[in-house]
Parts: sequence; C-alpha cells; structure tokens
Amino acid sequence: MDVDPQALALASRRLSVFGDRVTLVKASYGTLREQLDRLGWKSVDGILLDLGVSSMQIDTPERGFSFLSDGPLDMRFDPEQPFSADDLVNRWGEQELADVIWRYGEDPLARRIARAICQARPLTTTLELAAVVLKAAGGRKGRIHPATRTFQALRMAVNRELQTIEAVLPQALNALEPGGRLAVISFHSLEDRLVKQYFRREGRDCICPPEQPVCTCGHFASLKEINRHPIEADETEIAENPRSRSAKLRVAEKLAGLA
Repeated sequence: MDVDPQALALASRRLSVFGDRVTLVKASYGTLREQLDRLGWKSVDGILLDLGVSSMQIDTPERGFSFLSDGPLDMRFDPEQPFSADDLVNRWGEQELADVIWRYGEDPLARRIARAICQARPLTTTLELAAVVLKAAGGRKGRIHPATRTFQALRMAVNRELQTIEAVLPQALNALEPGGRLAVISFHSLEDRLVKQYFRREGRDCICPPEQPVCTCGHFASLKEINRHPIEADETEIAENPRSRSAKLRVAEKLAGLA
C-alpha cells in the first residue's frame, strides 16, 4: 500500500518475481481495514509499516522534498492530493506556520522563521524557501542545515503523517491473527514516540492513572512488545546506507485468544 504512484511502480518491478503473490494498492495505510475488506481478507499474519518519506522522494527534485536541489514547493506523497507545501507556505497565517514548524520540526526558532516566510512571500521554489530559513536562523550552517526542521515540519503537515500513524495502529492490531506480528519502522522521534506509546498502552492490563487506587478502565492487554528497545542499524548497514542511521524498528505480537 502506498499513495505514491512512483513508489508503486518501483515496487511492481522489484517484486515482479513473486507473481500473483503480490497485491499493490494505491491507498494510504490509514485505510488499512478498508483495503483488507476489499481484498476479502478478514485477518493477516503480519504487517510491516515503513513510515515517512523515502529516499526516492527526497532524491527527486521535482517532488520538492529537499532543500539541497531546486524544485517546486510540493512535498506531496500523493501527487493527486490538492493541498501542497505551496499552499501552506504562501497562504497560511504566521501563527499557523509557527505552530507547524514548532510541533513537527521542534525548532526553537519557529516563530522567527514563520515571520520571515510571511514577509518573503510569494515563495515558489525549495531553494528560495531554504534561503529564507537560513537567513532567519542567522545565516549559519552547522552540522544540520537550518532548513532541515522546517522542511520536515512542512512535509509532515502536508501529508498528515502523524495523524495517519495514529489511525493505522489500532486498525493493524485489529487486523492481525492472534500471534501475528506488527513491525513498524520509523525515522523520526515523533513517529517513534507514537508507536512506542501505543505499544506500551496496549501492552498493559490497566491504563488508569498511577495514583488511582482501584482500576476502573476495564482495559486488557492486547499485545506484547517483542523488543522493549527499538532495533537500530549496525555500523555495517549504516556504512552501506547512511540514511538507515535514524531508522528504528519496533515489533509487537498480538496476544493469543484475541479476535
């Protein structure tokens, strides 16, 4: 499942050796239950979620994900989606922009950057936007480019990435056979935090506040974490693929006896 036709085309070629064992669907994984119903699949044995942006998208300038090459202010995973980064950058109010950059980019300069963007409008390309952010940040390029967090925040807002993760996790757990496993690869702390919190909550029999003396929630554990701490790439993998450095894999198993 992917909303990006380019990703589906690549997957189709790469997985062609498996013939009719592969089913490709252009859809958000936030609609997982709906897609399984369409296939007539009541449940599955395993689910792998690979979150966030892909190297292919970042490395395609015309998609507008990167500030390292010039391209339009796009950043859409699904090219058919009407809302793009251009709408956010050139139409949203300063406070709304600042909130996005702070929430999804966790940038302490969010308010200053949002003000600079609004003053520089209209902006049409990624390099124009990156230059505005760089100037607002004082013009200094450290180990991480000052535009990194802004671009990340805009991309996550355009594609509603965190909201989609929150939508898919309960659907995935519900779709698993007892004993089935859910594996989630995240590349950002906000993504990983959502997955971790969901696994921890669903791995407990009671989710009442710790100070509450008697359980009233009626909650029962529905999964167990296979790895309490995320699995990360080793030095060999990082040497072969530097972008794997930020990847975190969490795996949970649906408890037996749950339908």
